[in-house]
This record gives sequence, structure tokens and C-alpha cells, in this order.
Amino acid sequence: MAERLQKLIAAAGLCSRRSAEEWIAQGRVSVNGRQAHLGDCADLSLDSVLVDGVPLGRNDRKRYLMLNKPRGYVCTLSDEKGRPTVAELVKDCGVRVFPVGRLDLDSEGLLLLTNDGEWMQRILHPKYEVNKTYHVTVAGEVGDAAKKLSRLTQIDGEAIRPAQVEILYRGRETAELAFTIHEGKNRQIRRMCAAVGLCVKRLRRVAEHDLLLGDLPIGAWRDLTERELSLFQ
Repeated sequence: MAERLQKLIAAAGLCSRRSAEEWIAQGRVSVNGRQAHLGDCADLSLDSVLVDGVPLGRNDRKRYLMLNKPRGYVCTLSDEKGRPTVAELVKDCGVRVFPVGRLDLDSEGLLLLTNDGEWMQRILHPKYEVNKTYHVTVAGEVGDAAKKLSRLTQIDGEAIRPAQVEILYRGRETAELAFTIHEGKNRQIRRMCAAVGLCVKRLRRVAEHDLLLGDLPIGAWRDLTERELSLFQ
């Protein structure tokens, strides 16, 4: 039976219906090789529905993964430029999962992936204010940079919420800083560092809320434990 595309996408556990409508409007969904439009319907038993180039299918098994994302991978299921994607790193998990949020191409560390759309939207919603902690190696004059960074409320004319910043290590030419932020605007930490004259050499997410990356090897993934899932209730 044919159903609205946003209903099919939500039923597959990829996201909420509202987010599915946004994906359709953004051109991320196709039906039988043609770009889909809001209001379109499909029958999964007859039609080929792709989301980000990946076939849509129903899946009732919910999975919640933690990946230690390496540099050089994009947080999408497919990439028009042919760059490696995080989907390739978790393809052996048995189900199709989507990234919860983003880490840019040159960033690494803790990335959550799931096929539970409601859980993903709950974590991403600003009202839940999920803290994210990053360890950032920088070059430049550190001095009182931690204080300056903590006081920033605007970058490139865009308002941001103050970050918690502390110096973990200070060497002769580089230093390591810890940033804790809520929002994660586009390349926020890199832009903040540039605003105070620092150059980011390495950026690694090490925690979300009380969930820690720990010693998970780069490029490896694992399922979250029941205890870890309970942290986001």
C-alpha cells in the first residue's frame, strides 16, 4: 500500500516525520530514480526509495552505536565528492544507521549513530542541552586564551553560548585545550580559536553528556550498553 514518504522514512527509524519532510525538501530522497517532492507517496513492496542514496527498508531492531571517527571521513551515508563516509565504517553492524549530529571532515572522536529517529531527535533538540567535550590541540600564543575563549559570545557576527574552556597541557609550541559546549554550530571551535589567534592542529570529541569515548580504537565502533543508554533518558 502506498504511503506518504515522510511516514515511510519515520517508520524505518531514520528520523521524525518533520525531519523527513525537511530531507525531502532538501532533495535527499528519491523514488524510482527521480527526486521526491513533498506529498509524494510510495509502496516499499513496489517502489525503490533511496535516502542519501541508500535504499529504504523497514527495520524494527533499534541500534545505538558509538564510533571513534577518524579524520578524513564525512558524516553522511553517501558523498557526491566520493569522500569516505562513516557509513563505510559501520556497514558490518547489520542495520542502516544514521549519524547523530556531525563531526566535520578534519575532526575525529566520539560519534553516535542510530536507526531510532525519535532517540536521535531527542538528543539533538536544544532543550536537552547535551554537553559535548572536545580535546583540541592548538598552535599559537596560548597565554590567557582559555579566559578569552570562555568569554566569547559571538563569532563572525553569530551569537554563541559561552563555552567552558581549560588548558590541559601547555608545551613550547602547542597546547591542548578542553572545550565543553552545548550547541556545536558549524565549525564552532575552529572559528572560536581563530578569533583569539590560535590554529587548530587536532580536534577530537571525547564525551557527550556522561558518555565517554574511552579507549575505543580509531575507526572502531561498538554498541552502547544499557547503562550508557540510560544516561540520555
